[in-house]
Amino acid sequence: MFKKILVANRGEIAMRIIRACRELNIATAAIYSEADSTGIYVKKADEAYLVGPGPVKGFLDSKQIVDLAVRIGADAIHPGYGFLSENAEFAELCHASGVTFIGPSPHAITLMGSKVKARELAESVGVPIVPGTDGAITDVKDALAFAKKAGYPVMIKASAGGGGRGLRVVRSDAELRDNMEGASREAQASFGDGSVFIEKYIERPHHIEFQILGDRHGHIIHLGERDCSIQRRHQKLIEIAPSLILTPKLRAEMGKAAITIAQAVRYDNAGTVEFLLDQDGQFYFIEMNPRLQVEHTVTEQITAIDIVRNQISIAAGQPLDIQQEDVILQGHAIQCRINAEDPKNNFMPCTGTVTAYLSPGGIGVRIDGAVYKDYTISPYYDALLAKLTVRGRTWEETVSRMRRSLEEYVLRGVKTTIPFMKSIMQEPDFMAGRFDTSYLDTHPDLYRYHEFEQPEDLVLALSAAIAAYEGL
Repeated sequence: MFKKILVANRGEIAMRIIRACRELNIATAAIYSEADSTGIYVKKADEAYLVGPGPVKGFLDSKQIVDLAVRIGADAIHPGYGFLSENAEFAELCHASGVTFIGPSPHAITLMGSKVKARELAESVGVPIVPGTDGAITDVKDALAFAKKAGYPVMIKASAGGGGRGLRVVRSDAELRDNMEGASREAQASFGDGSVFIEKYIERPHHIEFQILGDRHGHIIHLGERDCSIQRRHQKLIEIAPSLILTPKLRAEMGKAAITIAQAVRYDNAGTVEFLLDQDGQFYFIEMNPRLQVEHTVTEQITAIDIVRNQISIAAGQPLDIQQEDVILQGHAIQCRINAEDPKNNFMPCTGTVTAYLSPGGIGVRIDGAVYKDYTISPYYDALLAKLTVRGRTWEETVSRMRRSLEEYVLRGVKTTIPFMKSIMQEPDFMAGRFDTSYLDTHPDLYRYHEFEQPEDLVLALSAAIAAYEGL
């Protein structure tokens, strides 16, 4: 097992990795920018080192990070998600420098990092894919020809990356012409690769993903599925496990397809195979994420399997000690992403200082975060502040537990998604499990929540007003 791991990330995912390392008695080294010098993860790591320049470039400087790992005697690097987690050149540099990259092989990252190549691989092993163009395209005429053949709506998708960047849904020739160049520019800015392809758009599907674990000895299993259908701008907001609509037969079929794709690329470590499930029960492969996912917590809650701990042991060359039949899905889990965003203003990111913070607790409640009172939310990083995950025996119990937890959650000083999430937990269709990727668009009443969701907020506001009045 490793003696020291350098955590090449920040915020809540850095904290998650540090906790796993501590349980394994592995020393940790954090990296931080000047803008992040007061982060909790910086204090919790055994060592911490400033990287730069600027608030972001240091986290993307492969050579600086690997050189630091070598200098301080770290024998492995965990990239978390985002930043360099899907960068094959970074993984190669780690290997060349004698530092273990805690993630899949550079070959797998390269293959799965391209949606075009991943589609071709899935099709070659008999896994259904959404009809699309044969490879990336640059000519609008080719895009129009495909759209005429497949029928609108279609999607323009970035070949590299994800998170909804470089993705456009278009419903006419005019929209296709207008959006091709913009999608390519966004993809180039986000991933350094402006190539795009066109895919048939499946109306109102469920977005289902399977968690994969594979070791370096050819043993690959899945840990069940997550339903990530509740999204805004093709970015996930709420994730649940297991899916409420999968039958045991369909779960087995999709799980087998996920493993087949992972085997085809000789995949090792943690990864996620993503599918669209249409209203007729037909599933289609869309992509594979060769890294840890934000929403891994819901899978951990219903399987009691520590995914990060397994990532580390796999990277150390140890065989998986879990067989497929050992994976038992118990109960239900929901994760809400607590973002510094204003849902009423098109989820505009918010900056500022957290003036009060109190996280919820109780049975079945888990917080993964790195926020605290007086924490400064800067404009330089992702808006994710914390992940609230709850578990219950039944779906009904899980929803009510999440609602109660959101009511307890105090995070003031900036607008967040907390009141919006609470609005969802009280909405009849969600409570009944009736939702798909169109859910937020078809439920505009969700955005009519009150800003003061918690009784103590109103009390504090009144107290502040009285104090200000008496001070006049």
